[in-house]
Amino acid sequence: MDQHNKIILFKDKSIRSHWDAELEEWFFSVVDVVAALTDSENPTDYLKKLRKRDEQLGSYVGTNCPQVAMQTATGKMRKTLAASTQQLLRIVQSIPSRKAEPFKLWLAEVANQRLDQLQDPELSIEQAMLDYKRLGYSDNWINQRLKSIEIRKELTDEWKKHGLQEGGEFAFLTDVIYKTWAGKTAKEYKQYKGLKKENLRDNMTNKELVMNMLAELSTKEISEVVSPSSMGEHEDVAKRGGGVAKGARLKLEAETGKKVVSRENAKKLLPSTKGKEK
Repeated sequence: MDQHNKIILFKDKSIRSHWDAELEEWFFSVVDVVAALTDSENPTDYLKKLRKRDEQLGSYVGTNCPQVAMQTATGKMRKTLAASTQQLLRIVQSIPSRKAEPFKLWLAEVANQRLDQLQDPELSIEQAMLDYKRLGYSDNWINQRLKSIEIRKELTDEWKKHGLQEGGEFAFLTDVIYKTWAGKTAKEYKQYKGLKKENLRDNMTNKELVMNMLAELSTKEISEVVSPSSMGEHEDVAKRGGGVAKGARLKLEAETGKKVVSRENAKKLLPSTKGKEK
């Protein structure tokens, strides 16, 4: 997820958001907001019924709320109904929820925080640390996760420099890297960990994060030297980068007798390791 797209937490609920640099305004996934306010098992269906029940709201949403590309649970970029801060306040008025007022305050804070972060990028890092701490992750894990975000961005910047597109091409090469070092595509990896919509990297152990960082760092470094020009060449570079991490994984497993790729996920790790090193 790039610097303009991120997950923001409201009471431990994930809300996808997009920062429009031209308008200097946040746009939030309406479905995610509905899910956070209602705890509905099917927020998409809830929103459809809400728009039918409230004709004025339905007309307002259809006229004012744009479709914005945001990352799905599978890592692909898909257009989803989004709303600005002002537009969300209108939508929230139609949702019967005790969380409505706290959400409005949260929305105002998010807008102010982003303006502050534009002046001082370090504040973005501090906010991410606070979000992960609130979820119960250890300091050691958080440091690894933030570093992995930095390395991932360096890799995607390298891909963009060669004209590759976010979404399908990024997802394909990411799968190549995962498959090479871990033996599983992103989807297979998530299934192995018992995940559905959760972010895969937020459910990795320290060892898994380190190996994936090595794979992505190696891919970026090799790409800078090789300068691939076709998708086939990019795929080969991704395999070579993943191969560096695969070699490290196999060596570590041989030395310790312990598997690196784990079924453990945040649900299993956090309750027993909160505040401790994973």
